[in-house]
Amino acid sequence: MRPAPGEVLHFSEDPAITRFEPHVAATARHPGAYVWAVDHDLAPAYWFPRDCPRAMAWADPDTTPEDRLWLGAQRVHAVEYGWLARMRTTALYAYRFDAAAFRPFGDSAVVATGPVLPLGPPERVGDLFDLHEQAGIELRVRTDLWSFWDEATGRTLRFSGIRLRNARPPGDR
Repeated sequence: MRPAPGEVLHFSEDPAITRFEPHVAATARHPGAYVWAVDHDLAPAYWFPRDCPRAMAWADPDTTPEDRLWLGAQRVHAVEYGWLARMRTTALYAYRFDAAAFRPFGDSAVVATGPVLPLGPPERVGDLFDLHEQAGIELRVRTDLWSFWDEATGRTLRFSGIRLRNARPPGDR
């Protein structure tokens, strides 16, 4: 589930949104009110239940051969065992938007500062495990995310962590 050219996506567990209004997220680090969406490359980071903590790492041209070997795949997403049932049962929906209504926000997303309407009804995303497999992304299940996170962030890999505040505390295994 990725956006077509000229589109961006917003993922939600709510299939009944008809108009997206800018708001300040409860976890916002930036004070502005936005409607958030992602492009083609960032979409896989949101193939999870909303509150699911995930640690992601991938190789890029600057990644050393040693770090590629450690990662063992081009891209890896890691989740905790405690989230497996929700990964299997969460109904996730994708809303498509015209990308022209959005502007880049850092290197992690795109935002709109005014209300936006989806291009059509939300699309059921489907099996989250299948999405990862079809995209060639290795999905790893771990007892904790922190050892993977600590190791990945200390290497020449690109990485991202989402909802890590919901992960089990380090050493709580």
